[in-house]
Amino acid sequence: MQTTAARKADLYRMVMPQHVCPYGLKAKDLLERQGFEVEDHWLTTREDTDRFKAEHRVKSTPQTFINGKRVGGFDDLQHHFGKAANDPNATSYRPVVAVFSITALMALAASDAVYDTPLTLRAGEWFIAFSMCVLALLKLQDVETFSSMFLGYDLLGRRWVRYAYAYPYLEAGAGVLMVGGALNWLSIPVALFIGTIGAASVFKAVYVDKREIKCACVGGSSKVPLGFISLTENLMMVAMAVWMLVAHH
Repeated sequence: MQTTAARKADLYRMVMPQHVCPYGLKAKDLLERQGFEVEDHWLTTREDTDRFKAEHRVKSTPQTFINGKRVGGFDDLQHHFGKAANDPNATSYRPVVAVFSITALMALAASDAVYDTPLTLRAGEWFIAFSMCVLALLKLQDVETFSSMFLGYDLLGRRWVRYAYAYPYLEAGAGVLMVGGALNWLSIPVALFIGTIGAASVFKAVYVDKREIKCACVGGSSKVPLGFISLTENLMMVAMAVWMLVAHH
């Protein structure tokens, strides 16, 4: 059993008028959640920070010391407590799961508000339409970066580069129209067109060419691997277009 003294830690972090280090705050929070009494040392000027780094021969702050022994920065502290440090380059399906989970809940809530029950066919339509809108929004945050990633695998984009720039606007427009059930003569062919091209592009890149690349479905900074899950966005658009074509004719 650890003593009280063994549960004390010294933390050195930048706290300046124009900048409070976010990793210093995270380190303090992690230490406290692990039951440590934190001696919080603020580095309030650039001179203080440079002096500290030179004295301890470190390249960055924050720095944590437990029982006088340096543990290191926030990532080192996470490793010290057996927690996985965030890898900015690691692949993850979390962005896609987050989008579809939220849009599903939005669709159920909208259906309940309009029809007094969340379980309706309209909720299914809204789920796909909301998903298209949110996915387009993520792409539109940085169209330049999205287009660069998109051109890595999209068949039409490689032949006509401007399509990569138009894609998120087409997806957003079709999604908004489908939410309101308006201008079906426009939204249905647009969704069917971009969904079919997208599905074919992903299938060829992943299953024919066997390429291991990232998907641009949630924007240009995506770490979502291109694969079966990445087909979902396009297959949903195709399914929605076909459903509306049948249901409204």
